[in-house]
Amino acid sequence: MRTAVNTTWTSRGIAAVIALACAAPLVVACTLVPSATGMDTHRQLGLPACGWPMAFGVPCFSCGMTTSFALAVRGRLLAALYAQPAGFVLVCAAALGVVVAAWVAISGRSVHRLLQPLATGRLAIVACVVILAGWGWKLAVMKGLFA
Repeated sequence: MRTAVNTTWTSRGIAAVIALACAAPLVVACTLVPSATGMDTHRQLGLPACGWPMAFGVPCFSCGMTTSFALAVRGRLLAALYAQPAGFVLVCAAALGVVVAAWVAISGRSVHRLLQPLATGRLAIVACVVILAGWGWKLAVMKGLFA
């Protein structure tokens, strides 16, 4: 059964903006050289070093995410997952966001039914669990448990 085109030009414009917003970190990641240490790739953007490892001896919850993005856009998916699992999930979500939003912008088809189940509090809980698990992994790697 063929689905009717049911989005407005405003919806298409919003979808195009979402596609560009999801593509932006992927494009930036293409310009970065992934750090061999699994963190500090963000320094290439002119950002300061993360203070957590210096102050507390442990990585912050986002340590390794920029490296994970830089690795993933180069197709080094296992290395991206190892660098920061939560970053890997985010890069996959960004790539999927580009595809889905661009599809809506071009085709005019709605993905409301597909995305509606995500509009619950459960997604926030899953996101927190993924970030905490990624942080736990980064802690273990930094302490030499997984070399």
